[in-house]
Amino acid sequence: MYVLAVIDHANRRVRILGATAHPTAAWVTQTARNLVMDLEDAGRPVKYLLRDRDGKYPALFDTILTDAGIDVVLTGVRIPRMNAIMERWVRTCRRELLDCTLILNQRHLLHALREYETFYNEHRPHQGITNARPLAPLPEPITDPDRLTHLNIHRHDRLGGILHEYEHAA
Repeated sequence: MYVLAVIDHANRRVRILGATAHPTAAWVTQTARNLVMDLEDAGRPVKYLLRDRDGKYPALFDTILTDAGIDVVLTGVRIPRMNAIMERWVRTCRRELLDCTLILNQRHLLHALREYETFYNEHRPHQGITNARPLAPLPEPITDPDRLTHLNIHRHDRLGGILHEYEHAA
């Protein structure tokens, strides 16, 4: 299965655009159109899209993004560090989710990836951005010593216990 995902470098927010067993030019082009519409609906201007030099991206993919005002930047040949943030996400997704899950079909893969996308964007702290989460503000620090000795933390499991979310009970 091939998965197409994008990540916002500023806050590390991930978007899973789709998955397919056979990435055709039509599928990749439609995914680009969907991405442009999503970005317009969100009202977040994007200046650049950094992508690799894979032959699965047709010229129309770049044209759609260019028409939307997004400059497409190709990664250098044999320079994986040029796209290190996305490469890190792929490695993290594999280690935390896909290595622990037996994927049955495309629908199951998309379900697991959507759950992981929500977990990654809303709960998982990101060390590179001061332990902030992309879609949530940093929690207030606990300064009351009494609260520190009596922590009441609840765990919420996602995907049958593969992913764990921890939070203070209110």
